[in-house]
Order: sequence, then structure tokens, then C-alpha cells
Amino acid sequence: MKTWIALALVAAVGSVSAQSTPVGVWKTIDDKTKTERAQIRITEAGGVYSGKIEKLLAADAKQDAVCDKCSDDRKDKPIVGMEIIRGVKRADAENTWDGGTILDAGEGKVYKVRIQAADGGKKLEVRGFVGMPMLGRTQTWIRVE
Repeated sequence: MKTWIALALVAAVGSVSAQSTPVGVWKTIDDKTKTERAQIRITEAGGVYSGKIEKLLAADAKQDAVCDKCSDDRKDKPIVGMEIIRGVKRADAENTWDGGTILDAGEGKVYKVRIQAADGGKKLEVRGFVGMPMLGRTQTWIRVE
């Protein structure tokens, strides 16, 4: 009986920690308007995390829109399928990833990014900033899968 309880506890802890990762599909919520904007898929390869826009959710979004305001390799490329998170790695702090960048495709601006898992991995606090994290803004993203 004790063995089954121990196994159940290990399985429960494993599923919680598996969800405390940015890997998955996330619904972005605009921090100003509180409306759904897009679905982002975050993946990990070799300890580096990246995120691509899978779908635009805003009612006024054009699914064939391009990033005409971007100034890097994403200039005039389709927004759907675009990599907006680059070079993020696990930080020293628990449930935190940083060291990379995030693109605001609507403005074409690239910011440093810090990502923190919240609510048992059901949410991400995504902070884009210039210089120091204090000089930025945070969006809460909701896990879709």
C-alpha cells in the first residue's frame, strides 16, 4: 500500500514540474486591452527556448499580415509562423527563463525577455524590457496545451 502511495505522489509531482516549463502552446493576452491576441508555441532544443506565432486571435487580425515594421531578418515576413522568442535559457531562479529576446510584431521592436511560470505552470508572466527588467511591461499568457 505504501508503495502505491509513494508512486502516486511521485507521478503527481512529476506532472506538476512538467507543467512548470514554457514549452507548449500559449494564448497571449494584451496587457493594455486585456484581449486575446495570438497563440504562441514555445519549443526547446539543446536548452534554448524559442516561440513562434501559430495563430492570430484578435477579431481585427489579418491572418496573412506581414511584419512591415520589423527591421531584422523578419522584415516583410508573414507574422503567422514567425519566431518571436529567441535565445531564451533557464535562469538561476526557479521557474524562470531569460537571456533572449522577444519581438513585438505589431511595432517591429525587439526587447530582452524574462519568462516566469505561474499558477503551477498554467500561466506565463512574459516581461519584455529595455536594459533592466524594471524598464518594461509584463503580459500574462494562458496555457492552451
